[in-house]
Amino acid sequence: MEWVSNLLTAINGVVWGVPMLVGILGLGLYLQLRMGFMPIRKLGTGFKLLFSKAEAGSGEISPFNALMTSLAATIGTGNIAGVATAIFLGGPGALFWMWMTALVGMATKYAEAVCAVNFREKDDLGNHVGGPMYYIKNGLGEKWAWLGVAFAIFGGLAGFGIGNTVQANSVADALSSSFGISHTATGIVIMVLVGLVLIGGIRWISEVAGKLVPLMTVAYFVAGIVVLGANATALPSAFGTIFEHAFTPTAAQGGFAGAAVWMAIRFGVARGVFSNEAGLGSAPIAHAAAKTDNPVRQGLIAMLGTFIDTIIVCSITGLAIVVTGTWTSGETGASLTALAFSTAIPGGEYIVSLALAIFAFTTILGWSFYGEKCVQFLFGVKAILPFRVLWVLALPIGATQSLEFIWLLADTLNAMMAIPNLIALALLSPVVFKLTKLYFTEQKAKK
Repeated sequence: MEWVSNLLTAINGVVWGVPMLVGILGLGLYLQLRMGFMPIRKLGTGFKLLFSKAEAGSGEISPFNALMTSLAATIGTGNIAGVATAIFLGGPGALFWMWMTALVGMATKYAEAVCAVNFREKDDLGNHVGGPMYYIKNGLGEKWAWLGVAFAIFGGLAGFGIGNTVQANSVADALSSSFGISHTATGIVIMVLVGLVLIGGIRWISEVAGKLVPLMTVAYFVAGIVVLGANATALPSAFGTIFEHAFTPTAAQGGFAGAAVWMAIRFGVARGVFSNEAGLGSAPIAHAAAKTDNPVRQGLIAMLGTFIDTIIVCSITGLAIVVTGTWTSGETGASLTALAFSTAIPGGEYIVSLALAIFAFTTILGWSFYGEKCVQFLFGVKAILPFRVLWVLALPIGATQSLEFIWLLADTLNAMMAIPNLIALALLSPVVFKLTKLYFTEQKAKK
């Protein structure tokens, strides 16, 4: 078993290495440049569309709930534990590179959703299905079909790790450490709750996500603002520290071991991608089910996911850690975030634990849909029910077991999902540019 673990570690180092990070950032930057930074310029338009009356169109869920479903999967442990780990390993400068990843990632997420809606199809049950496997199949043709199959295999397997057992374990750990609730009890409760939601498929998942995601995000944001407000005088120097260490090495101090600039870039980019999933190809699976007849409209809404996840939620975590000075404490992961919050809020560690538990729970719901659609692509609609049963049964196992190997495997498969998706987006980018130009030309003509 040890040789398998060593092999996976080696593969993980390659798939999350320089070529992958350059590929994700490079494609995002290319898309931004070719569109004249439209995703950044039209950020306000995206929010306006999000809260406007839903347009008439074919699909199963509202554009708003499609975004909330994708955010349910992306806002998770990466926003709390992942950001803290990036700062622990790469120093405060890692937060700057997370921001840069998000700004170029907005273009990637936009392109993913445009392709997802443009190339989606109806399954045997009459529901709209889409995502990388479908825009590879319908956009690139038969000779590229193997690439779509590869994505579906990686996505289906990765889901059981990154979106299921690992998340259940995170919930169990958070509730056990803060409230003394046993891992077994947590696993059973999660299994029942998730099972009840999955009965209704994407409609129920999106309804729960549409209520829970905004509530938990706003609550965590408010708690973070309280922490920053309590340390308001230190905010200017905190930003100075972040920008300084984005381009210069961070010296060892306190419990911090020091970090080179490359470490700030590497961990900032890797954790940024892990958190917002831009380029991995997961979010477009949810956006393909949106009620819309215009791919660009949904793309403008989809790109908000990257902005909300990283620029807003991850920033709250990162700034709280830097502004309180706890980044030099030697703590890492969720414990570091909890320490930062507890310096300004009595019982702050409980807030972080509760947020972590809810974030992880919604991630389980969001990823259940992603995994289901990957399996459905491979085996047809007959595989939906067996998949849901397996998904629910895996939760208590994940909550009660040690998952170092599963985490490594899932993290590796997660990166491998990105490879087929990035190739497809690069090849289909002319379609994205054409649809984008057509949409804004029509909008200009209407005015």
